[in-house]
Amino acid sequence: MVGVSIVVPLYNEEENVARVHTAVVEALAGQDIDYELLFVDDGSRDTTYACARELVKQDPRVRVLKFRRNYGQTAAMAAGIDAARGDVVVTMDGDLQNDPNDIPRLLALIDGGYDIAIGWRKKRKDGGGRVFVSKVANKIIARIMGVEVKDSGCSLKAYKASLIQGIPMYGEMHRFIPPLSQLAGARLAQIEVNHRARQFGSSKYGFSRIYKVALDIVSIRALLSYARSPLGWQAWPTAVSFLIGVLSTIWAIFGGSESLVVPGGIAMLFFSLSVFLFAWALIGHLFATLEPEVSRYAALSAVLSTRLKQPILRKP
Repeated sequence: MVGVSIVVPLYNEEENVARVHTAVVEALAGQDIDYELLFVDDGSRDTTYACARELVKQDPRVRVLKFRRNYGQTAAMAAGIDAARGDVVVTMDGDLQNDPNDIPRLLALIDGGYDIAIGWRKKRKDGGGRVFVSKVANKIIARIMGVEVKDSGCSLKAYKASLIQGIPMYGEMHRFIPPLSQLAGARLAQIEVNHRARQFGSSKYGFSRIYKVALDIVSIRALLSYARSPLGWQAWPTAVSFLIGVLSTIWAIFGGSESLVVPGGIAMLFFSLSVFLFAWALIGHLFATLEPEVSRYAALSAVLSTRLKQPILRKP
C-alpha cells in the first residue's frame, strides 16, 4: 500500500502527459511522500496512451489504465479511484491547468483530520463564458444540495480512500462528491489553489455538459432525499389527506345534507391521495433499501456518523 495515489484522467493529451509527470515529480520532491501516479486514458485517439506507457518504463511509480473508447471524465476518475492503492487519493486534470504544487497543501489538510480537501480556482484562466456558467452552476448546486462549495468543477481534490472508494459515480458525478460525502458525515475543507492557462491541446469539456449536470442534480437530490429519509416528506401530507377524508366521511354521514355527492367526492379524493402518497413513500423506502447505490450511501453514513455528528466546511 502506497501513501498517496494521484489519479489523472487523460483524453487526447499527448502533449501534456510527460509534462504532468515532470510537474508532479518536481512538486513532491523532498516531501517524504510515498506516492503513485495513475494515468487513465479515456479512449484517446492520439498517442496519449503510448506516451504514458513510456513513462511506466522510466518511473516505477507510474501506472496506466486504458479505456477502449471515450466514456467521459467521471468514468475515468472512477476507474482510477477504484484501482488506487493509496490511503489518500488525489485527483487532478491532465491539462496542467491544475498546479501539482498545491498537492502538498491538500495532503496537509487530510493529515489534519479532514476527509476531503477541495481546491477552489478563485482566479481562473478560462474564458469568461465558462467562468460565468461555472459560477451559476456552483450556486445552484449549493442551493439544492445544501452544502456550499465554491468550485465544484475543480478536479484538484484530495480524499481519504476509505471514503471516496465507497461512493458510486456516473454522469458528471465527480462534481457532486462533496455533498454526497456530506451525507456520509465527512469533514470537508476547501482552499484557494493556483489555476493556470492551458498551454497545449484544447479543452475536451464544453457547454454540452450543462444538461448532463442539470440531470445529475435532479437525480442526486432524489438519492440524497431517499437515503436520508425514505419515508420523509410524504408522512405529513399523507396524514393530512387521510384526516380530511375521514372528516368528509363524517360530514357525509352525519351532516344532514340531502346530497352525498360533494362530501362523498371530497372523501374519495383525499382517501385516494393518501393511498397514493403512502404507496409512493413505501416504494421510496424499498428503493432506498434495495438499490445498491442508495444503500451504499446509507452504509457510509452509518460508519462515519459514529465519529462525527456534523460535517465541517472550512473556508479560506
